[in-house]
This record gives sequence, C-alpha cells and structure tokens, in this order.
Amino acid sequence: MSFTDTREILLKAQAGGYAVGAFNVENLEMIQAVISAAEKENSPVIIQTTPGTLKYAPPEAFAGGVRALAAGAAVPVALHLDHGNSYELTERCRNAGYSSLMIDGSLLPFEENVALSASVVKASSPLPVEAELGTVGGKEDTHSAEILYTDPALAEEFAARTGISSFAPAIGTSHGVYKAEPKLNLALLDEIRSRVSVPLVLHGTSGVPDETVRECIARGICKVNYATELRITFSAAVRRALSEMPDAFDPKKYLGEGRKAVEEKVAHLIRVCGSDGKA
Repeated sequence: MSFTDTREILLKAQAGGYAVGAFNVENLEMIQAVISAAEKENSPVIIQTTPGTLKYAPPEAFAGGVRALAAGAAVPVALHLDHGNSYELTERCRNAGYSSLMIDGSLLPFEENVALSASVVKASSPLPVEAELGTVGGKEDTHSAEILYTDPALAEEFAARTGISSFAPAIGTSHGVYKAEPKLNLALLDEIRSRVSVPLVLHGTSGVPDETVRECIARGICKVNYATELRITFSAAVRRALSEMPDAFDPKKYLGEGRKAVEEKVAHLIRVCGSDGKA
C-alpha cells in the first residue's frame, strides 16, 4: 500500500474503540522494524519523525524511505511529523510527502497557539493536522516543559477554532524516561473527550504501564505515541550485539539486531493498542 491518510486511520480507530500506535523512528532499521511488526500483527501503523531526527536526515530522505517500504507493505502505513516546531518545518514535510503533520504551539500563549495551529491547518489542507494544548512534561528533542494540564473548556474552543484533525491533551504524561510510575488524570481525559470530538492522542507513553494505556484507550485515546522506549530498545540490542560479536565490522549485522528487538517491541505495543487484526 502507499501512504495512508492518518485521518482515515484514526477515525476508524475511534469508531472501533481501539488506538493506532505511532512509532518514532531514527534510521532505516527502525522503519523496517515498525512496518514488519505491523504486517505480522495485521495492523495499520503510523511512523513518526521529530524535528531533532530531521536534523539527522531531512524530511525528503525519510519520506522516500517510508514511501518505498510502504509500497510493498500489506497494511496501511502513514508518515507523521511529530512535534513540528515551526510553520516552515510543517511546510517542508508536507512538500516532501508526509501524510500528516503536528504543529506544537503548546508553549505559546493560547491565542498564539490557536493562530499558529489554524494557519498550518489552512495551508496543509487536505492533510490532517494534530496540535497540542497544555504541555506534556519532560524533554522531546529541544522541547522541554513542565506538565501543564489541559483545560477542557479551552480544549473545546481550541479544536473548534483551529479545525485540527486530532488533539493531544496533557493529562499527566511526560516525554523521556520516567523516574516513577506516572499518575494520569483519567477524569480529566473523560471531560476532554466529552468536549472534543476529534481523535485524541496520548504523548509521552514510553514507560506508562500497559494497563494504563488500555484504560486511556477505553476512555477515548485513538493514537498512542512511542519514542523513548524504542530508542532504548534499539540501543540496548546493538550494544549487546557488539559485545557478543567484538570483531563485527559489518553494520548490517549489529544494526540488524536492533531492528529485531524493535520489531518485537512494536508488535507488543500494537497489541496493547488493540489495533492488531484491524488493517
């Protein structure tokens, strides 16, 4: 299949009461791992890149690689800009062939966030656009913030005024590695869900217990983002391979071990999201 519209993927998930995993990738092996896991689980999948990753390789490189691998895949594959930090980056990713975009103006005052998000929605139509109100804590690339919980009334206004296709609320998750088990405000999620009709996105999910993720999905989350967990899994597998094969000089050998580990992890997370068998 070719790239699939993220809007269609998420609306099906919303109607079906499950979520679709959105997996951040850093290189070719991780792209291969995510698509292979999705095929084995017969699941739609969303591949994501952050602004930091796009400093490593440009949007055109990731779009070309994902497009080529998606063309031979038996499941829907979308490519999403995660935490887009400028109008200009969303424009470049759109032109490169991404199938959805996130503009993250969550650190801006409310009116500025509305204006920026609405401008990206208008310029990017018909591509789906995700945005965030409140702040997910922790550090994602150069984006660092304390948790600021989403105001449900403002969330309703924000979604209506911007025309976004999906919405990322702040309910207590953080990016990066948790020092203790996160405490999510599920009652707040319920209230946001009652006011916002577009699919909801859970950021900062790496390290959130599987049973908590499932509870969030039962309460309306349709897209679940994973990044740190995959980076840790890939790096640990490569370190282990180099330790076990000290004379290895072919990167395909040890990076391949990272690919296998990420594939196993993604397959598990797809099952947590409940999208297995939903392709």
